[in-house]
Amino acid sequence: MNKLALITGGTKGIGKAVAFRLASEGYDLLLTYSSDNIAAQKCSDEIQSAHKNKVHLLQADATDLSSIYIITEFLNENQFKLDTLILNAGLTNRSSFEEMKIEDWKTVFDANIHFPVFLIQSLLHHLKSGASIVFTGSLMGIFPHSVSLVYGVTKSSVHALVKNLVKFLKPYHVRVNGVAPGFVDTEWQKTKPAEIRKNIENKLAEERFCTPEELTDAYMLLINNTYMNGEILIIDGGYSYK
Repeated sequence: MNKLALITGGTKGIGKAVAFRLASEGYDLLLTYSSDNIAAQKCSDEIQSAHKNKVHLLQADATDLSSIYIITEFLNENQFKLDTLILNAGLTNRSSFEEMKIEDWKTVFDANIHFPVFLIQSLLHHLKSGASIVFTGSLMGIFPHSVSLVYGVTKSSVHALVKNLVKFLKPYHVRVNGVAPGFVDTEWQKTKPAEIRKNIENKLAEERFCTPEELTDAYMLLINNTYMNGEILIIDGGYSYK
């Protein structure tokens, strides 16, 4: 029987790349997504065509905390146990500080902090002994974000969660780590104006954005290395080297 990984936000960008990598390593997958049914089905079809693994799709918007119930009920109904949980779904809000509304602030906290915390709580008895949890953090949780205050603050909180959850997950023999990517060439980043992209690339020793596929080695290290616990791996291409 194949191992099973749940990836939130697993049908696009970093989540999709990690899904393909896990499938290539023999995992069956449960991938959640917020609303794009077409992209989700395309991702599932591509993975199953390439690797023949089972792929389950579940619409579960991380901004809606009732989605936690949708996920746990699916696992209950199918009597699934998880070997790996990748908490990748996230949200930003680029409103100016002067125009930020409290509802928008709360929505980003729901997606980036409240959803993963209470999802883990609800999954405690669905995680196998020895399971691995990996959060997707961000370089902008380490360096101040130049545009989105709420994104930077929530990603800093994600990193703090990784450190603090070690104690609370130890009784369940579950490890928790995080990856803090820098600038990754996802769909959203590709829409940035060329001038802005060039300014970012000038700050990177590697002089380019990271591909989602390049990040997957970091996720696999954290999943497979059973001595890594409470760590944040920074993958940033030498950000601010000059």
